[in-house]
Amino acid sequence: MSRSAEEIKVSIKNGATALGIEFGSTRIKAVLTDETTAPVAQGSHEWENRLENNIWTYSMDDIINGLQSCYRSLAEDVKEKYGEELTTFGSVGISAMMHGYMAFDGEGTLLVPFRTWRNTITAKASEELTALFSYNIPQRWSIAHLYQAILNGEEHVGRIRFLTTLAGFIHWKLTGGKVLGVGDASGMFPIDTETGDYDEEMVEKFDALIAPRGYSWKLKEILPKSLSAGEAAGVLTEEGARLLDPSGTLKPGIALCPPEGDAGTGMTATNSVAVRTGNVSAGTSVFAMVVLEKKLSKVYPEIDLVTTPTGHLVGMVHCNNCTSDLNAWVGLFKEFYEAMGMKADMNELFATLYYKALEGDADCGGLMSYCYLSGEPITGFEEGRPLFVRMPDSRLSLANFMRTHLYSSLATLKIGLDILFKEEGVTLDQLMGHGGLFKTKGVGQRIMAAAAAVPVSVMETAGEGGAWGIAVLASYMKNKAEKETLDDYLNRQVFAGGKAEIMAPDPEDVKGFDAFIGSYKSGLAAERGAVDGLKM
Repeated sequence: MSRSAEEIKVSIKNGATALGIEFGSTRIKAVLTDETTAPVAQGSHEWENRLENNIWTYSMDDIINGLQSCYRSLAEDVKEKYGEELTTFGSVGISAMMHGYMAFDGEGTLLVPFRTWRNTITAKASEELTALFSYNIPQRWSIAHLYQAILNGEEHVGRIRFLTTLAGFIHWKLTGGKVLGVGDASGMFPIDTETGDYDEEMVEKFDALIAPRGYSWKLKEILPKSLSAGEAAGVLTEEGARLLDPSGTLKPGIALCPPEGDAGTGMTATNSVAVRTGNVSAGTSVFAMVVLEKKLSKVYPEIDLVTTPTGHLVGMVHCNNCTSDLNAWVGLFKEFYEAMGMKADMNELFATLYYKALEGDADCGGLMSYCYLSGEPITGFEEGRPLFVRMPDSRLSLANFMRTHLYSSLATLKIGLDILFKEEGVTLDQLMGHGGLFKTKGVGQRIMAAAAAVPVSVMETAGEGGAWGIAVLASYMKNKAEKETLDDYLNRQVFAGGKAEIMAPDPEDVKGFDAFIGSYKSGLAAERGAVDGLKM
């Protein structure tokens, strides 16, 4: 039951709220929730990374100004809706893009510009550490950045006293605490899921590897302390309150939950933190997070191993390309529509073409598409060339054409998921779908169910995003019952009575997608030829 503005105003005044702030790649977003975890106000700030000296980065001014602008936007929204000044909250949580490299000296000075997850400059370090640990270490991980800086002989490494992520940095500035939620920490360095801390054997291997270089620090001395969801992670200091709200209205002393990465907040926001659950986010890029019951039998470069905010092992399949090429084709149909003298409504156009795809052959009639606008590590491509191919006897129709592009959007993800489901025997009760692919009711959901061969659920609240997810984690820390687990809290307090549409995979669709993916793998040679032969 929705609450009145007057009731929400009382909650804000009494500090019975939770604030979540998440730093995404293009937007910083703040969400204020009431004691039911329902969003009651929002704020945002647009920003963009920049390429400086071949490093993708955000400056310190970008970060601090963005934080303050986002908070100010939230305060203005609260004032406009409820006539209240923001003076306190029940709890606060900070989240941000995972991985990357923020290294500080003993005085708290940033030693080199922030290196974000987007940089692919750590290939040698990634390869060597993966071999050393027998554990997949992707290029974007913090430990790969650190070791690459060591391999490069960068002078600053010897002066490092603290290494953290963007979320860990903001939390440190607000509380003075050098801590990190275990989910975010798992993207810095591998986590031992038995202890919830960094894997001690791998830490020792790393320290031994770099010992001849004579640095004065050991790895665990410079990493943030790993905390599980629900643990106390410090309080807002006087300095932190002034940093967040330079107007001086916000009071210190507010409790903060462990800062988390965007993967962990996405799992929370989709109720996908329990074993045998998973979520898939499909838009410009696509990634799936699957909570595992046990460790994988071997190392797969296609699978990243991270954790939930409570430390359960998660298999992550991340693909750079999803709907961008599909959207470009829809744009072409829009041009044709307008050339015929008609006005195109994009929502209607997308819906019409998506529903048409469901009339196509289960295997797409012999048509093939590669949606690679950029490189795709899972299939070994450093660059992309969007490509559409057909055989002379392929069944070219609008339905098959659209179905092909929907399949292509999820094809690389399917390759990674097939490793988990078919080679490792991972079982899921359902996948939670969210993102632009699922906006047209029943279409992206059906195609995703065919790709994964598991039921796919789409929930109304799945669109709330990571800022809401970290607000929920802040609320969990403050309001959980004694010994209540995060998944129990989500089911009891957050998602009880939530509306979800569940779609089981159609056996013919599954069979058709399997046939399509066989041809897709064989045809990757054509994509390779396009990359090698078509130069900008």
